[in-house]
Amino acid sequence: MITTDYQIELRHIRYFLTVAEELHFRRAAERLYISQPGLSRQIQQLEDRLQIKLFIRHNRKVELTQAGIYFRQELSEYLSELDQIIDRTKMVQDGMTGHLKLGYVGSAIQEAIPKLLVEIRQLYPKIIFDLEPMSNQSQIESLLNKQIDFGFVRMERVPMDLVLRPFVEDTFSLVLPADHRITATTFSSLDQLKEERFILFDPTYSDSYYDTVMQLFDDAGFAPAVTHNTVDASTIYRLVENNFGISIVPTSLTHGFDMKVKFIELDQISQRTVLNIVWHGQSHNPIVRRVLDLIR
Repeated sequence: MITTDYQIELRHIRYFLTVAEELHFRRAAERLYISQPGLSRQIQQLEDRLQIKLFIRHNRKVELTQAGIYFRQELSEYLSELDQIIDRTKMVQDGMTGHLKLGYVGSAIQEAIPKLLVEIRQLYPKIIFDLEPMSNQSQIESLLNKQIDFGFVRMERVPMDLVLRPFVEDTFSLVLPADHRITATTFSSLDQLKEERFILFDPTYSDSYYDTVMQLFDDAGFAPAVTHNTVDASTIYRLVENNFGISIVPTSLTHGFDMKVKFIELDQISQRTVLNIVWHGQSHNPIVRRVLDLIR
């Protein structure tokens, strides 16, 4: 139904446009597979409900009034838009178009998310992405409230309504001032750095991530002197650059920064940090299913 004021239905519009095109009731009725008297009644009913005269009727022909000419033009555009809306709605239902909202911790945007978005865009070019950097816990809250579709987190446990899967496994890397005495060639063990001050991601960033980093120091046989905690990688690098200490970060975070620091990948250490993808198990966004099919 188009309007509650006039009770006009789509069939009225279709009947009107066909008569307006044919300017002949019999031919229009044949196209519509209804009787000519029935079509005439429908058009008369439309005019009565609108209180607008749309046609001038002669014995052998029909003409549009000025109001009818305007009505035909506007309705033709309306139906064209309606067809597009229906087509787009079908695409949304099939996960071919729509919005995909992503939350992520900083390291995910360096490489993991861009690669995924490129793959999605190649298959579904009409999807629009909304990206927002968020803490792990903020992502969990947003997912539970269905404010985002996917999160990229460094945590091992999530509430039962959410689904968590490993997405990227990453090594750790040391972050040192550019002129630090230790180099990739001379580095052999974290034990060489036990007298250093450390700048680490705050435990609130991710309990499980922090525990894994602490395990690195346990295996090296010392407890680090942690002088600064933060949740921002660029802050860590700026502090390291200015000799406030050294750090350990996921290797994926070593790209995209231009500061006077150097990185040594700890690829000989068994511990790894895992970037997980998480989503709501009852998500109604059809694009979510498409993405899951892709990453599986």
